[in-house]
Amino acid sequence: MIVTGWLLLFLGCTAVLGGVEMIVFSSGNDYLPHRWLARIPVIDSWLVPGFVLGLGFGVGSLVTAYGLIRHPQWSWAGRYTHPGGRHWSWYATMVLGVGMLIWIGLELVLLPDRSWLEAVYGLVGALLVGLAWSTPVRAYLRLES
Repeated sequence: MIVTGWLLLFLGCTAVLGGVEMIVFSSGNDYLPHRWLARIPVIDSWLVPGFVLGLGFGVGSLVTAYGLIRHPQWSWAGRYTHPGGRHWSWYATMVLGVGMLIWIGLELVLLPDRSWLEAVYGLVGALLVGLAWSTPVRAYLRLES
């Protein structure tokens, strides 16, 4: 649980910062050249990817880390309880891990340049999925009947 929580905090903080960068420099900068956008269908600025990164992965990971650590029983989150009787943060961790793998996969296909960060975040996504399925995390997030 500790490793999963730290991974979510790492992903959350860095995704918020990356999302803010994409939103502030939506027409591109040295790290996000505007020319890369020509390779991405339907996207003409970094604004939409910035919101997905900042809100989806950033804020989503931070809320999930809080849920993993504190187990809040929010009424709105009750419908997202895993059918196997696990806290909603288990499901959210899975969604974030798979989402990160898809995000990195899209980067590998659509963006021309490679970065060591793709390997780091691909590993984070894989670890989130793997750890969520681990026996200690599943037991920790099992709801009492």
